[in-house]
Amino acid sequence: MTYSIYLILLYILLVALRPTRKIAYALTPWLIFACSYDWMRLLPNWKVNPIDVQGIYEAEKSLFGIATASGTVIPSEWFALHHSTLEDIIAGVSYLSWVPVPLAFALWLFVKGEYRWCKRFSWAFLIVNLVGFACYYVHPAAPPWYVLKHGFEVVLDTPGDVGGLIRFDNLIGIPVFQSIYSGNSNVFAAVPSLHATYMMVATLYAILTKQRRLVIVVFSLLTMGIWFTAVYAGHHYVIDVLLGILLAVVTLTVYEGVWRWVAKRSRSCSN
Repeated sequence: MTYSIYLILLYILLVALRPTRKIAYALTPWLIFACSYDWMRLLPNWKVNPIDVQGIYEAEKSLFGIATASGTVIPSEWFALHHSTLEDIIAGVSYLSWVPVPLAFALWLFVKGEYRWCKRFSWAFLIVNLVGFACYYVHPAAPPWYVLKHGFEVVLDTPGDVGGLIRFDNLIGIPVFQSIYSGNSNVFAAVPSLHATYMMVATLYAILTKQRRLVIVVFSLLTMGIWFTAVYAGHHYVIDVLLGILLAVVTLTVYEGVWRWVAKRSRSCSN
């Protein structure tokens, strides 16, 4: 909660100062996003609905299981035994982009004077998150690393875990992901994978705003890198990633439809 208080105080300061007021207003969706994530600590999703630990695991094994000499394993289990330095680097770089790059993209749109697109993208990002957060409360679920570490037993006070990303931290000698996941607001929030949606949303709006081809290519590669890493590092099941992609597609389709309808009505009323 201290984190949210600092953000709100900073936001108030930016609004109070005339030179920074406009950018503060533009970043309002990002403030709501950060605070909403932090405030989930007040009401853990496992207090609302039962935690799915074994069901999602068995579904993953049934749909995407990999046959080995010792039996069928889920993809995350297979990657825990079959990984490489190159894949660890790709995983770490990709996963570090999940929020910083979309936020930087919003700021870039603002700096370029594309205020309408900055606002449109930022609110889209927030709405996708809020829908995802709601899903966490409808269906609390443990991630793959939890099952690998604790089995199917429900341990409510389980701290966040870096999973396979620990290998990236060890490679660079800096506990980047350890510091991030030590403050995880909710361990049982695997379905859907919002990691799978963040760069996907940014990529879509990079296309809609007609950014340079290089930007779109980089965003696309980071998006696919995050999809891979979510499973590779044991943070999400393939099911979670697919549901995250579906969430983004459905939510953004509705959002863009409403946005365009409102814009059309506004133009009609002004004529």
